[in-house]
Amino acid sequence: MSTPVSPASGTAATAQAERAARFRALHDAPQTFVIPNPYDAGTARILEQLGFVAQTTTSAGLAFSLGRQDARGQVTRDQTIKHVGDIARATSLPVAADLENGFGPEPATAADTIRLAAFAGAVGGSIEDASGDDAHPIYERAHAVERIAAAVAAARELPFPFVLVARSENYLHGRPDLKDTVERLVAFAAAGADVLYAPGLPDLESIRVVCAAVAPKPVNALAGRTGHGLTVATLAGAGVRRISVGAGLARAAYGAFLRGAREIAEHGTFEYSATAASFDELNAFMTDR
Repeated sequence: MSTPVSPASGTAATAQAERAARFRALHDAPQTFVIPNPYDAGTARILEQLGFVAQTTTSAGLAFSLGRQDARGQVTRDQTIKHVGDIARATSLPVAADLENGFGPEPATAADTIRLAAFAGAVGGSIEDASGDDAHPIYERAHAVERIAAAVAAARELPFPFVLVARSENYLHGRPDLKDTVERLVAFAAAGADVLYAPGLPDLESIRVVCAAVAPKPVNALAGRTGHGLTVATLAGAGVRRISVGAGLARAAYGAFLRGAREIAEHGTFEYSATAASFDELNAFMTDR
């Protein structure tokens, strides 16, 4: 695994501190904002030029791009940190990092992962309570809180305001227990987490319950799942401060790729190209800021 190195200095440090201040201000403001998830440098540049105000990476998007499965421990911390750096260098927006469970069970490992992400250019990042062990998929609450506390301590040591997101993964691992999820998020908030996040909540009312329980701390909600009818307006009304889409945009892109490839393989036609972005449109996004 990587060993934490020195943070940025000089002009790079000033730029990162400015991004960090902007990112913190977004969370302190009353308005709800969308923080979409690029999966490579090109999509990061597209999202910036479309007017978004911040970005966060997606572990699934990275895994798929590497030909690996997500949530199976197949992507290393080194690969994740390199990816964070690639995204951060591709955009002038604040970039947060999906750091999964911190790449190890020990609190010190989670803390080191926060430092590494920050040194790579991130101004925020998440640590989740999923263990990666199918037999015991969620860490015991006390241990999960200890891990968040260590990550918070590492974030506070940085020379800029790093936004630490604490995630409760119950609903993604077959544990649809809202009471336990809320209690974990409340404990994470008490441990110093800046933002709380429970991906996979089943409906708007569950999201509203979470927001009320941890207020006034901001809540991140996952949008983009079909059949839920969620919008920025409805999530804002439930108390959500920021909205991410996880692997949603990556899955949309791969969906278009699959439809085109299957059309060629199964029908020998190329009609998929009628809805493809043009070369000139995409090329125009890929410029240095």
